[in-house]
Order: sequence, then structure tokens, then C-alpha cells
Amino acid sequence: MPLFSEHDLQLRIRPRYEYADVDGGADAANAFTVRTVLSGGFYRVAGIPDTEAHLEITNVSHFGFMDEFVPEQKGYDVIMDPSQTRVTQAHLNYKLGKTTFIAGRSLQVFDNQRFIGHVGWRQMPQTFDMIAVNDKSVDGLSLTGAYVTRANRIFADARRALDTNTVLLHGNYTVAPAFKLSAYGYLLASIHDTFGVRATGKTGFSGVKVSYEAEYAFQGKPSFEEESMGSVKPDHEANYYKLGFRVNYSGFVTGVDYEVLGEKDGSGGGAFSTPLATLHGMNGWADKFLATPANGLVDTSFTLGYINKQFGRLIGIYHSFESDNGGDDYGSEVDVIYAYPVYKNLGLILKAAFYDEGDGLANNDTTKYWAMLDYKFNFK
Repeated sequence: MPLFSEHDLQLRIRPRYEYADVDGGADAANAFTVRTVLSGGFYRVAGIPDTEAHLEITNVSHFGFMDEFVPEQKGYDVIMDPSQTRVTQAHLNYKLGKTTFIAGRSLQVFDNQRFIGHVGWRQMPQTFDMIAVNDKSVDGLSLTGAYVTRANRIFADARRALDTNTVLLHGNYTVAPAFKLSAYGYLLASIHDTFGVRATGKTGFSGVKVSYEAEYAFQGKPSFEEESMGSVKPDHEANYYKLGFRVNYSGFVTGVDYEVLGEKDGSGGGAFSTPLATLHGMNGWADKFLATPANGLVDTSFTLGYINKQFGRLIGIYHSFESDNGGDDYGSEVDVIYAYPVYKNLGLILKAAFYDEGDGLANNDTTKYWAMLDYKFNFK
């Protein structure tokens, strides 16, 4: 009997040039890195119906060329794409009707990845060692529960593995295209518990497409502990909320977003945090707010762009940052991206971020550029 009856394989290659210059710091960084991913899906494992196995290996390398960046060389600014190779996915799935059971190492994302994500912009993704169950027995309703023993983060050093006893709970219900509701509880051992609700939707009239998002979350003392982190149960209560609105007319896009990561109530200081998020896409691509400042963060952003299948996607975003407590000036940022589908399996991305420091936070002016190709090839 064959080990599996069907399979599909994918090769993905993503070469990228990145430039980073932080004023007043080390020398400007230049990095040319290539991410190579070989993945496969294997079906009817050991002849058992409704089983799937997934395996993925990822390599990130600069091949000794243009490696003027920390952590590869000292004395330069940071570009967090160190050379490394790892098994990024290795999990077994079993489907029972509309319920799927998952065990092993896997990517996991929820909603817009503000809380749980795969950090896909970096060359090495974030994955989770976990057991999980997803149920779609009720039309329009998806329920997921997961127990995570380790978060495999993007780093190549001791920060890579975060041992944990984390529970992730998520549900979403699609009432109609104009109203989709999500509710979640993310219980991160020895860090914090987060509970929230999120509403999204889209509609259209007279050629105008409109979409929105509205979200609120509360963060408090963790329910679980992780021995490797010691007896850490911080007195941590903070709020999060976001409102966003988009309009698309004949490919022209405008939007506004208002996001608040609140300051903590209680002892210890600090603010609302999302340590397992895909942070790069949240508060400016210059990555100045990967950790929330102690007085919280308010991010007001405006989007303007044009999207067309033949032309591609050209988007500009302006961010204005300030503290949640006191309204201190945390600076501003302009982000620009152009994405072009060269052909079916090949895409081009040109991207830039320009951050200007404010008066209320020591967060030096920063300029970053990227030029990237992304190639996908599927074969049997």
C-alpha cells in the first residue's frame, strides 16, 4: 500500500533587496536575501480517507553577497532576515465531516493578523507547534480552538523559540457580505489574556465599493503560566480599538483608519501589546512601533491609491502617531507600495517607508526601501 495516494508540490522563490537607514545610529544596511520554499501536500496518508499531511522547508540566504546588516555583520542597521534553514510546516490533518483536526507545526492566522499572524513580510515566517480543531458544521460559522506549545519566531538566535502554554480561541460568523462578526480569546501564558470582537463588511452602489472594520479588545492578567518564563503574572489591563473605512471607485481607493493601543491600567506601566502579530503591516512599514510605547499608541492613517489588473497596485499611506496618554507627538510616516503582476506566477513589489521622528519619543528618522520578486511554481 502506498504511503499516500495523491500529492501536490510547490516551489516558491523570493529574492529581495532591502535598504535601511536609521539616523544617528550605525551605518546604513544593505541586504540581498533569497527565500526558497519547497512545500508539499500529501493525501490519504497510509490509505486512510480524509487525511492530509503537509511538509514545508524554508531556506533564507544571502549567499555571501550584500550582507551588510545586523545580525549578519556588526556596525550596520538591523534587517531581520538572517541566514537560516528550518522546517516551517509539518502537520497532519484529519477531516471528520466539516470538522478538521490538526496536529504539528503550522502557520496560523486570524482576521487581519493584528493578534495572531505568520509575519509573512519577513523572509522566514512565524509558525506554531500546536494541536487545533476547526469546525464549519453551521453554514457561515467557523470555530477554531488551538493549544500552542511553541511559537517559532523569525529569529535565528535564542529568541527563535518561545515555549508556551497558549490557548487560541476564535470564531467568525458571516451574516451577509455587509456584516461579518469575529470574536476571540487569545490566552498567552505568562504574558496576558486578550478578548475581543471585530466587525467587517463590504457593500456597493452605483459603481462605488465601500468596506469597513470596527474592533474592540480588552487585555488583562494571564490565565496560564509558562515555567520557562518564570512566575510572571503582570497586573495588566489595557484596551484596544480600531475603526477603518475604505472607498473604491473605478480603481481609485481612499481610506482612513484610527487605531488605539491603550496605556495599561494598574501597576508596572506599559501598554496594550500583540507579541504574536504580523506587526510589519500594522503601524508603518518602517517598523518603529514593533513594541508599543509605555504610554500607548494612537495611529491615525490615510490611504490613497489606484488598483488595476493591468497597471498593478499603487498605494500611499500617511500615518500620524501620538501617545494614548497625554497626546505626545510620536512622529509621522509615509509608506508607498507598487505591486505589479509580471505574469501568472511572478510578481514584482517596490516599496518604501519614510519615518520622521516626533518630539514626544526618541525614535530616530528612518528610511527603508525594498525591491522584490516572488515566483511560484506548482508541479505534481
